[in-house]
Amino acid sequence: MGKNITIADVAEELGVSKTTVSRAMSGKGRISEATRQRVKAYMEEKNYKPNIIAQGLAKSKTYNIGVVMPSDYGIEDMSYFHNCLVGLQEMAASYGYDIVLAVCSNNDLGQLKRITSNGKVDGVILMRTLIEDEAVKLLLKQEFPFVVIGISGYNNVIQIEHNHFEGCRELTLMLLMKKLRRIAVIGGSEAHMVTSSRIKGYKAAYGGMDIKLPDGLIYLNQDNPIMIERAVDDIFLKGADCIICMDDAICSVVLNKLRKEDIEVPADIKIASFFDSMILKNNVPAITTLSFDVQEIGKTACKTLIDILEGSRVKNITYLGYKVELKESTR
Repeated sequence: MGKNITIADVAEELGVSKTTVSRAMSGKGRISEATRQRVKAYMEEKNYKPNIIAQGLAKSKTYNIGVVMPSDYGIEDMSYFHNCLVGLQEMAASYGYDIVLAVCSNNDLGQLKRITSNGKVDGVILMRTLIEDEAVKLLLKQEFPFVVIGISGYNNVIQIEHNHFEGCRELTLMLLMKKLRRIAVIGGSEAHMVTSSRIKGYKAAYGGMDIKLPDGLIYLNQDNPIMIERAVDDIFLKGADCIICMDDAICSVVLNKLRKEDIEVPADIKIASFFDSMILKNNVPAITTLSFDVQEIGKTACKTLIDILEGSRVKNITYLGYKVELKESTR
C-alpha cells in the first residue's frame, strides 16, 4: 500500500532539499535530469504517493522572489542597495530561485500589485520599512508571504534588521564616556523606521548614563545639502562639541561644509556616523562609525523567505550584528 508523504519526507530520505523534490514533482525549475529521475524512481520504488496538497503547491511555484526597492532612493543609497541585492541574489541562486526586481513608492504600488496578483513570484522582500507602510498593508491584506529588511511597526511581519537601536546606543554611550555632552544628531526622514530606531538608541545612551539630553540638538528630515549645512551652522551657534550623522551621505555633506569653513576635525568638533560605507573610507581624518555587513542582511532575508515558502518556522525578528569603529574623528 502506498502512503501520503510530504515533500520534507522525500527530501530527508534522499538527502536533497525540499526545493529539489518540488521541482522533480512539478517538472519545472532548474535541476539535473539525473536528480529528477532519482526522485521519481525513489517514489515509484517505495510506492509512495505524494500528498495532494504538497503536489499542488509544488506545481504552482514559480521559483521567483520579488524584491521591492524604494523609488525615492538617491545616488548615495546605491552602495547599500547594491550590496544588499548581491547578498539576496547569491542566496536565491543557491536555492534555485531567481530575483524579480520591482521599484515602488508608498503612493504607487503598481509593480508590487502586478507581480503578486499575476502569480509571478512566490514571495516578496521589502528593502525599506516605513512607519505608515502601504506595501506592508497590501501584502498583509493579500496574505502573501513576505519579509521586510528593517523593523516594522506592524504585527505578524517577519523582520530582518541590523540592531540599529543597540548600535546607536553603544556608539553614543562611548562618546558620552569621552566626556562629550552636547552631541548633536543630523538625520533624514522621520517616515523611515530606521530613523526612529537610531534616534531611540541615541536618547537611550543619555538616559542610561543619567545625563540630561541637550535641548535643540536633534535635526531630522534634513533631506538635502542646503538643509544639512544650515543645521551645521545652527549646531555651532548652540555650542555642540560633537555631531553624529545618521548615515554616510549626511556625514559626507557635513564634512564638506566643515572643510569650506576651515573647521578642523577633531580639534574644533568631533564627528561620527551611524552608518559606514565606501563614501567615508578614505576620509582624513578617519571617521568613527557603525559598521554593518549589508550583504549578510540580504542573504538572511532571502534565506528566511525561502524557509517560509518551504513551510519552516522562522523567528518574527532576526537581529544581525554591528561593529563600533572608533577612529580619529572623535579623538
